[in-house]
Amino acid sequence: MTADPSALADQLLHIAVAAARAAVVLIHDERPATFEVSAKSTATDHVTEMDRASEELIRSIISTARPDDEVVGEEGGGDPGRAEVTWWVDPIDGTTNYVYDHPGYAVSIAAAIDGITVAGVVADPTHGRTYTATRGGGAACDGRPLRLAAAPPLEQALVATGFGYDAARRAEQGAVVAGLLPRVRDIRRMGAAALDLCSVGAGRVDAYYEAGLSMWDLAAGALVADEAGARVGALDGGPVRPGSVLAAHPDLFGPLRDLLQDLGADRT
Repeated sequence: MTADPSALADQLLHIAVAAARAAVVLIHDERPATFEVSAKSTATDHVTEMDRASEELIRSIISTARPDDEVVGEEGGGDPGRAEVTWWVDPIDGTTNYVYDHPGYAVSIAAAIDGITVAGVVADPTHGRTYTATRGGGAACDGRPLRLAAAPPLEQALVATGFGYDAARRAEQGAVVAGLLPRVRDIRRMGAAALDLCSVGAGRVDAYYEAGLSMWDLAAGALVADEAGARVGALDGGPVRPGSVLAAHPDLFGPLRDLLQDLGADRT
C-alpha cells in the first residue's frame, strides 16, 4: 500500500468520478429510445442492456487506470478477495426507475482497500447531482461539503426504505412499514439505495434502512452518509454489511434501530 493512504484515496476517487461521468453520458445523455429489458431473480427484478453497457464502460476505465485492481460489479461479478484494491460497481442503481424513465437512479462506484471503503461516488443524472466522499476526507455534493444538521425526534423523522423483489419478503417488509408509519413523520420509498444513503448525508431524509442489499448497492452511499456525520450500521446493531443497513444521525440511530428491531425489520 502507498505510504500516504489519503493520497491513494484521492486518486481512486478521481478515477471513480471519471468513470461515473462517462457512464452518466452513456445511460442518461445518450439514453436510447428503446433498449432490451430482461428479468433476473424475479419477474420484477430488471436488468437492461444499458446496465451491462454501463458496467463494461466503467470496468474499462478503471482497468485502464489500475490494471491490477479487482472490479466487482452487479452484472459482471468479480472476486473481492483477489487484490488489495477492490471496486464495487453498480452501473445503474435503481434499474426499475431507469426502465420507467422515472427520476431516481444513479451510477454508484466505490473503492475499498483491504476491505475498507476509502472512496466513493454516486452520480444522480436526473437531478444533476454528484456525491463524493473519501474516508476521513469528508463528503460533498457537487463540491459543496455535506454535514448533518441536528437530529429531529423519532416521531418527526422522515425515513426512507426499500423492498426486495421476492413477493413473500416484500409482504414482511410491508408489515414493518405499516408498524413504523404511525411512529415517524412519514416514509419515503425512492427505489435506489445509493441515493437513499446520500439523501441521509444531504439531509433530504433523516434516516434510511433496508435489508437485502449487496455491497455494490451500499458501499459508495454508505461512505457519503458516514463522512457527512451519519451513523451507519446494520439493523441488528452491528457494523453495516451486505443485507442490512441503517443510516441516521447518531442521536436518531439508536431509537430508530430499537423500533425497527421491535418491528422485525432485522429479520426481513
